Amino acid sequence: MTASLPDDTIVKFIYVPTIRAAAAVHQGNGSKAIEYLQVTAPYDLSSNLALLPVYLRGDAFLLQKDGPAAAAEFQRILNYPGIVGNDPSSSLARLGLGRAYALEAASAQGAEADAARAKARTAYQDFFALWKDADPDVPILKQAKAEYAKLQ
Repeated sequence: MTASLPDDTIVKFIYVPTIRAAAAVHQGNGSKAIEYLQVTAPYDLSSNLALLPVYLRGDAFLLQKDGPAAAAEFQRILNYPGIVGNDPSSSLARLGLGRAYALEAASAQGAEADAARAKARTAYQDFFALWKDADPDVPILKQAKAEYAKLQ
């Protein structure tokens, strides 16, 4: 675990690249975000940032329209609930997973597209179940509902 890492190592190899990647994602530059996050990979399962670098990498892959790579990153978050705890990235990973599968469905045909669409619907439904008591006017929830409607 990173608890034994020196503070300067944590800052240099986790915090700074993660902040840079977040800025790149915000600017719509998925490839730059992935580049920044390469250095964080050995520390992805640390509890320092509750898998935030993994989440950002998933978002970066979504920006690049790489559904399978994005799905793999979001699934990693869901595979480690003990690290994520009650961090918002846990529920948002479900939304990211739905978006990743929707990308896969859009680029596939026939049975593969149907299977990806079904996985996307399930991921969106899981997200909605966690957000069932949220204000319906929250922008991310409204956007997710619109995306889900397009899967029907």
